[in-house]
Amino acid sequence: MSQIERIAIVGGTHGNELTGVHLVKKFQQSPNLINRQNLETLVLLGNPKAIAEGKRYIDKDLNRCFTHQDLENPNLLSYEDTRAKEIKQILQPQNQPFVDVIIDLHSTTANMGLSLIFGELHPFLLRLAAYLSSKNPLVRVCVNQQSKKGGFLRSLCQLGFVIEVGTVAQNILNAELFQKTEQLIYSILDYFESCNQGNIPQTDNTVILYQYIKTIDYPRDENGEIQAMIHPQLQFRDYQPLNPGEPIFLNFAGKEILYEGLSTVYPIFINEAAYYEKGIAMYLTQKHQKVV
Repeated sequence: MSQIERIAIVGGTHGNELTGVHLVKKFQQSPNLINRQNLETLVLLGNPKAIAEGKRYIDKDLNRCFTHQDLENPNLLSYEDTRAKEIKQILQPQNQPFVDVIIDLHSTTANMGLSLIFGELHPFLLRLAAYLSSKNPLVRVCVNQQSKKGGFLRSLCQLGFVIEVGTVAQNILNAELFQKTEQLIYSILDYFESCNQGNIPQTDNTVILYQYIKTIDYPRDENGEIQAMIHPQLQFRDYQPLNPGEPIFLNFAGKEILYEGLSTVYPIFINEAAYYEKGIAMYLTQKHQKVV
């Protein structure tokens, strides 16, 4: 891997996720916090209009607007489609290469702790993940290779990834998680700086990965109305094993609905508020140990 020269830190891709919004504002006001000798770091608010209105988005989810097809389509004129094109231009100014790394800051109502979300098993990202998870046991690493075509901001460059922090309610700041996210960003920047200087930090050669399998929806009736809730035994148990036959939903009459899969899985993004409109109750993942 050649040197990491330019990094973009983006907050507020979703306007009601305030951790990233206020970290970016802090870095804009105090750029010395993220300055490193061998790195150029750009900080950017993703969706300013949604941030101003305290909404996730104005017309559509900005974090689904970055497919190559959509970015090249002049007929897509929604606020978020237009903003996505602007962001791409900011990340690749005229006659300059695209940024090497995108760090997209998000928060979630699910109990995700400090999660790194990768779109691919790039060796450089895996070494970074191994370093961060050995330095901080609260760091979890998720890989969703199917998301590369989903129009996510992180997909604009090979080394793009998400920091997903929770549990944080929408339009709320959690001081403890804010500080932990801030420190995680500094650790990432320090790692890149060390690599650029030829001093790759030593760490364990294994990392635990949670690999995406599929999403599942809430039980619904023929009209699309939700008929059950996340079971109390599963709520806030992101990254914990869910075994066949264990309760997963509870209907409004109090009847348990059991997980009917054939093997143990590890749910994440359990009961994420923003995913109700997307028909997603949780993501199911498999847990692996990867040698890096």
